Amino acid sequence: MPVTVRSFAKINFGLAIGPRRPDGFHALCTVYQTISLSDLLRVDVQRGTGIELRCRDNRVPCDESNTCWRVAERVMKLQKTRGKVVITIEKQLPVQGGLGAASSNGVATMLALERALGVELQPEQRLRVAAEVGSDLALFLIGGTVLGLGRGEEVYPLEDIPPVPVVIAVPNVGISTPAAFARWDAQFGGAPDAPSNTDLTGSGASARIKVFSHRLFAWLTAALPTASVRAATGVPTERGNRAETMLLDLVRAGIENDFERVVFPEHPEVREVKRGLERAGARYALLSGSGSAVYGLFATVESAQAAAQKLAGSGVVALAGTTLTRPEYWRGMFAG
Repeated sequence: MPVTVRSFAKINFGLAIGPRRPDGFHALCTVYQTISLSDLLRVDVQRGTGIELRCRDNRVPCDESNTCWRVAERVMKLQKTRGKVVITIEKQLPVQGGLGAASSNGVATMLALERALGVELQPEQRLRVAAEVGSDLALFLIGGTVLGLGRGEEVYPLEDIPPVPVVIAVPNVGISTPAAFARWDAQFGGAPDAPSNTDLTGSGASARIKVFSHRLFAWLTAALPTASVRAATGVPTERGNRAETMLLDLVRAGIENDFERVVFPEHPEVREVKRGLERAGARYALLSGSGSAVYGLFATVESAQAAAQKLAGSGVVALAGTTLTRPEYWRGMFAG
């Protein structure tokens, strides 16, 4: 019997790029946050063998290069079982948008395939499959607010931030993450005048990650649901206005996304979308991942919906949603 599952997107609360590692990847530090916007996947195991992918969006590969395909192949081998796996993807999230859509699709495939087979992988097996397939799949095995380290595959659950209205704005451009890293290396890899007054080689790059981590800690401390906790900015955290305080501290902490430094000059239309979100009332706006999607956080659902309508009226694809806590993420995955 087919299993239907929602494949939720993510945004990044900041992203710092560190030194290139011996394996060719860069060290990263970020906070992932799942949001309510999603694709829809159906997974069915039929008689026969092989994997079949179906998607009406011709930008989505339907061969072994697809994340869903690679995950399904590994799960079937782990279970030492046979059958034809049919995966149908209903795309609603942008392709190459920086929202983790492909990675989320892969994890959704894993979880749906477990149900279709009537099995349950061990947590370490899930994490191993996720790490083998891609850098940011593992975050979708946790959901909510997640710290990402290493190349993004080292994930640690954080205390969830309060739900916040969000608008995702998508310029009409796709951005390749490897290409964005290549531009970063070309521009800052050996430059003496790199961002944040440090070079990005050797200890300088590690120091940059450390500074970013301290800023994240100060902000996340302010977001804790304890009235007595006070952020480094001096703003007290009250239970009644946690979301508002979180937005204020996020801005004051100076948490940024390093990819903006190379994506915006290459694609000025993406920078303009960020400005559009800010003009529409976003309290905080940032490129998600390597882009091209930009998100804005809003104080109220009404202001987020109004902003999405305003941006849509100017020809920008804009979707309103909300951040998801970890329990909301898992409840919503198989709901309906």
